[in-house]
Amino acid sequence: MSLLARNALIALVITIVLIGTVAYALSYLNNARIAELAAIEDQLSIDTLSLDTQFSLLEAAPCDSAASSTAFTGTLADLGDRLSYAESQLGTDNPQVVRLKQHYSLLEIRDYLITKKLAAACKTKPITALYFYSNAGDCADCDRAGYALSYLRDTYPNLRVYSFDYNLDLGALETFIALEGVRRSLPAFVINEKPFYGFTSLEELEKQFPKGVFATTTGSTL
Repeated sequence: MSLLARNALIALVITIVLIGTVAYALSYLNNARIAELAAIEDQLSIDTLSLDTQFSLLEAAPCDSAASSTAFTGTLADLGDRLSYAESQLGTDNPQVVRLKQHYSLLEIRDYLITKKLAAACKTKPITALYFYSNAGDCADCDRAGYALSYLRDTYPNLRVYSFDYNLDLGALETFIALEGVRRSLPAFVINEKPFYGFTSLEELEKQFPKGVFATTTGSTL
């Protein structure tokens, strides 16, 4: 065998080995990611059942038990964080992600309605913020608005934040949007039942909340 032919054969073998190694690594990483996301989906399903049961219990709870919703709120927040991770891994149009977002949105709507019901029955004044965003590329400020609300949510325990994908195909969400009177001008907020559109800065967003609410609260929540 000539030197040229031998070198060509060696190069071919090295190329095949490299391609095989890369293919194996990609397959391994892809399988690991699928397994991890499947585990997340299973856990989300369990949490969904658990949270739905908690909703039913809270609906029947007397006012002196309303404080137990704080622990529930933390669980709902954790559920949202894991959903965000799944969305970042699989993409916003993935059927798994869409299904999980639908479940999560229903839980958020129920929590919001129960919060209002308890407030009316127990004469309390919770601080709530509904946030409507879009992943369709038609909301340039949605990411910044989301980061700002996440900061406020993690900093102030009395603030309950509910985030919704405005374009999510979910009848209950569409009805909820209509009842709240939210226009398709995103990002959109409903802060203590008052609509607010657009985002410029954290400071401007804070001005939309009742005076003094950020001066007397610390900690983290939903």
